[in-house]
Amino acid sequence: MKIRNADKSELMQVSKIERKGNDLVLKGKAFGTMPMTATLTPEEAKAFVKLLTPKLALFLLTLPFRKSKD
Repeated sequence: MKIRNADKSELMQVSKIERKGNDLVLKGKAFGTMPMTATLTPEEAKAFVKLLTPKLALFLLTLPFRKSKD
């Protein structure tokens, strides 16, 4: 999975997602070369959920089934 910037340049290539205790850990490479590990804690996940609107939540549920415009 690739996470991209607004100008479509690659920020991070995620190669593995795993659980470590109550955290979600993403492992991959930043900018295509630098190894990186990102951690999402339960508190950060709760903060993310507070940002969701019903319309955005529905979009996130349907995102895997959509096609890119590129």
